[in-house]
Amino acid sequence: MSTQKINIGGISVDVEFKDIKNVHLSVYPPTGRVRIAAPARMSIDTIRLYAIAKLGWIKKQQAKLQSQQRETPREYLDRESHYVWGRRYLLKVQVADQTPSVELKHNQMVMTVRPDAGKEKKEDVVASWYREQLRLAMSPLIAKWEALMGVKSSRIFVQRMKTKWGSCNPHSRSIRLNSELAKKSPECLEYVIVHELVHLLEPTHNNRFVALMDKFMPQWRQFRDELNRMPLSHQEWEY
Repeated sequence: MSTQKINIGGISVDVEFKDIKNVHLSVYPPTGRVRIAAPARMSIDTIRLYAIAKLGWIKKQQAKLQSQQRETPREYLDRESHYVWGRRYLLKVQVADQTPSVELKHNQMVMTVRPDAGKEKKEDVVASWYREQLRLAMSPLIAKWEALMGVKSSRIFVQRMKTKWGSCNPHSRSIRLNSELAKKSPECLEYVIVHELVHLLEPTHNNRFVALMDKFMPQWRQFRDELNRMPLSHQEWEY
């Protein structure tokens, strides 16, 4: 696979040449990055003309994504908003000389930290808790979908990812999930898991990939759109 950048009407477009038959245009959240996957033998001039013809649609999608609600950087102070599985909770910080913890009580996220805990330590406590929530939620979903799809992953990693909601290495059969998915609705997590497992059957986002997504999860576009509509972190992720 080779890559190239072109500029169309002031918009930077990433072009990836692949072993595919058709052109695929994508506009990714949250900033509206544009990518075109094109057949390996297609000329760059043909791709440029294709992008120009789609310029109006590209700008419309970018405007929609860039107007999306964003979280401000978290300060980990009382009554600050935090999301868990798509629901909004107000943070309550408790100080005690005991092991740090996070617990949901009604509409509150109660975080207990030691007296000397600063912002960085509080952030680590919450991030660790989100990772654990995701691990607990993903296990039955992975078992369910591996059985339905007839695939088997080798290992699932949970980590905070800066550029994607999930990724799959078809060669090692390993999958990575963004721990920030614990902030989104359960349906969003399930959609990302199915998306990555389908890559074990089809590594690229070609027509076969779309057909497989339609087969296993007919409503996947609805879940993808929901994931993209929900409040985004101040960091930038793509999916």
